[in-house]
Amino acid sequence: MLTRAVRAVAVDIGALRESPAFRRLWTGQLISTIGRQITTVAVPYQVFLLTRSPLAVGAIGIAQAVPLIVVSIGAGPISDRFDRRRILIATQIALAACSALLAVGALSGHPAIAIIYLLVVLISALSALDYPARAAIIPNLVSRERLPGALSLNFALYQATFVAGPAIGGLVIARVGLSLAYLIDVATFAAALFAVIRLPAQPSTQEHHDPPLLAIKRGLQFARHQPVILGGFAMDLCAMIFGMPRALFPVLAINTFHSGAQAVGLLYAAPGAGGLLGALLTGWLQRFQRLGKVIVFAIIIWGVAIIAFGFATSLWLAVVFLAVAGAADSLSAVCRTTIMQTIAPDELRGRLSALYLMVVNGGPYLGDLEAGAVASAWSVQISIVSGGALCLVGLAVAAIAFPAVWLYRSRAPEGVVPVAGDVAAQAPEIAM
Repeated sequence: MLTRAVRAVAVDIGALRESPAFRRLWTGQLISTIGRQITTVAVPYQVFLLTRSPLAVGAIGIAQAVPLIVVSIGAGPISDRFDRRRILIATQIALAACSALLAVGALSGHPAIAIIYLLVVLISALSALDYPARAAIIPNLVSRERLPGALSLNFALYQATFVAGPAIGGLVIARVGLSLAYLIDVATFAAALFAVIRLPAQPSTQEHHDPPLLAIKRGLQFARHQPVILGGFAMDLCAMIFGMPRALFPVLAINTFHSGAQAVGLLYAAPGAGGLLGALLTGWLQRFQRLGKVIVFAIIIWGVAIIAFGFATSLWLAVVFLAVAGAADSLSAVCRTTIMQTIAPDELRGRLSALYLMVVNGGPYLGDLEAGAVASAWSVQISIVSGGALCLVGLAVAAIAFPAVWLYRSRAPEGVVPVAGDVAAQAPEIAM
């Protein structure tokens, strides 16, 4: 009975068994993303040590958000037009070079803040090119039956790296220094590059390509006619802009919990630990049709957990609340991505994935600025607690504005509204 119950909720790993290409891509990404998460801890910690300013740490979010949004607009059509494998090869090499330059700056002792921000801008822009191509490849590597499991495995991968990367990064920074942390990131890109090179070619399936502006317009037009996608975006933005306090983790670790780099690593790792557990227990979602309801309840849990985190007085209690928030976010992310990747036809997946990236990463980056600004004006606790409360208010507004999310039901007969000229979506629909 216990074994059967575990199988009912455990993530489906069939995609790893059945698709060697997906297995290689997944493994290489697992290794390289650990390195990137080490850099995610190292950059804000380095900026805070150099400036002692929460606002300066929060400004990293703007340095990431602006290029992410600008480049993502064109990255979707690029990933739908050119060989996605070649795009990934180019981005892996360029991202490794940026991390190498961060390592050189750390070795110099006191790099200019402007140089750090510039490299953050470049990394964000390259990531905006990388993600749509990577996400759009997955449905071509696995069967439709295995797609939810493959997406869950991908989220489990990210959440695992959100645990391992920051934890390793905190230890490396504390015991060896920032320069080695960045160099580890450089080394891990070799695994990702090897995996991508081994992929089969991923050329465009379209015989005719729209001009760039028209291609962008078609992607936006398709998304505009899918209220369940727009509603999921709006709900996630509310959670991430108002309820993402990660820019305050270095401040909390040093000033509130009276610790150093290891505490920073624990705070960054905690949401990933919860997210990993959440992703590994998503097997039941393959049999659950009302994914929209899961999104709403998951974001409610996120907001409440962030409010509780704001009142935490000990490091370990803070870690527990962040882990709960991470588990909820993982469920929401799996549901939103499954809905989007199922609705979107292949020739539009890159553009839809680019929009998804703008929301999923752009929201937290804007949240970094919001959290840092409020903490500078009032206090760290007010910033976190008010952010969690505003997340819940925003969720309520989005749920009313986009009832299609709550009403969404997979494999229903109606609901996806195709745009003229687009391939009709073979999609789950809205149950009215």
